[in-house]
Amino acid sequence: MDKSKRLFRKSKRLFRKSKGLFRKSKRSFRRRLPPIQSGDQIDYRNMGLISRFISEQGKILSRRVNRLTLKQQRLITLAIKQARILSSLPFLNNENQFERKESTARTTGRRTRKR
Repeated sequence: MDKSKRLFRKSKRLFRKSKGLFRKSKRSFRRRLPPIQSGDQIDYRNMGLISRFISEQGKILSRRVNRLTLKQQRLITLAIKQARILSSLPFLNNENQFERKESTARTTGRRTRKR
């Protein structure tokens, strides 16, 4: 009995030692500045601030992309929607899509089936 307890203890110690080998090294990382400063006012009239959180197509960017807090993202979303309703911002930005459609115009012709 005494031998089995000793073996168990030894194996437990070996396991603990090997566990430390797989730890991740602590790397230093550069902390990014928050996109909204404490003095910035999130409002539908602040077009310079709002336009930073909209994609080229006019979509609202996600919170992960914007690096905002949940509260800030909600306020930005409300401000963008208010600006769209008041026609300060377009709902869609389709300038690029119209250019593509004009250049790739298809010719419509009837095809005849062979039987």
